[in-house]
Amino acid sequence: MSKLYSHIRQMLSPSCGEHEARAIAFVLLDDVCGLSRTDVLMDRDDELDEPTRQCILSLAQRIADGEPLQYVTGTALFDGLKVGVAPGVLIPRPETEELVAAVSQPVLPAGTVVIDVCSGSGCIALALKHRMPQTVVVGVDVSEPALAIAADNAVRLGLDVDFRKMDVLIDAEWDRLAVWLATATADGWDCKQTETTNTGRHVGLIVSNPPYVCDSEREDMESLVLDHEPHIALFVPDADPLLFYRTITRNAHRLLMDGGVLAFEINRRFGAEVAQLLRDEGFSGVGVMQDAFGNDRIVTGVWHLSEK
Repeated sequence: MSKLYSHIRQMLSPSCGEHEARAIAFVLLDDVCGLSRTDVLMDRDDELDEPTRQCILSLAQRIADGEPLQYVTGTALFDGLKVGVAPGVLIPRPETEELVAAVSQPVLPAGTVVIDVCSGSGCIALALKHRMPQTVVVGVDVSEPALAIAADNAVRLGLDVDFRKMDVLIDAEWDRLAVWLATATADGWDCKQTETTNTGRHVGLIVSNPPYVCDSEREDMESLVLDHEPHIALFVPDADPLLFYRTITRNAHRLLMDGGVLAFEINRRFGAEVAQLLRDEGFSGVGVMQDAFGNDRIVTGVWHLSEK
């Protein structure tokens, strides 16, 4: 086995464990140098020049010191896409991939507008656009650093997603979003189907993975998350754990077309409560889905204008 690969493993094993150290070493050499696992097994990493070797070892040291791998490499794999990440956005989780898979089936009609609320890195919006290129996808977030990362991801991945600044906890911001959507559709978005049947309602799907970790849950979280990922995207007050869900649900049905869907990723503790929020606001067909670990993780509901 190559000396460089072995050196990286030795650096990482005390803090990461032997199995994870091996995996991270392969990822580093692939992401930074473009060397496949086969290349490493054939000792081709030993052919790297000294500046590149020192760069790799420096990155490995940052990981050994406790920095997340994804922030060190600047990328995270999400739903088959290599998404750029930095400390200003959350690192995408596998559970969120399950949310994307759930809301992209069945495939939405061409011209349907999709809004990703609390978009962060843009991973949900970008994955949905990649899965359903016929849709019009918009991502909104309050964080300017996050929006910059999301917009850069869209350009780098060649996916046409519009990212906009919005504080979703302010009702007036939803009014402004509605006006902008109406203007955008009038200016050429292909939303004829929704325009003719829903008096200006153009949105077929609103999806959100908002902050949902209660402040009291901090003590149970790994330092890898607490010390590096943005708290604004993670935590909500213990006194109001459904803050984002309540505000988004209250405003979402003002934009949704007949048959439009609202979908959330949730704190596993509050599946029943979030589902009841949707029912109280008039959504039908409300369901709670479990993730791969058996935890309540996704809540969806359908908005029907004919029932109002």
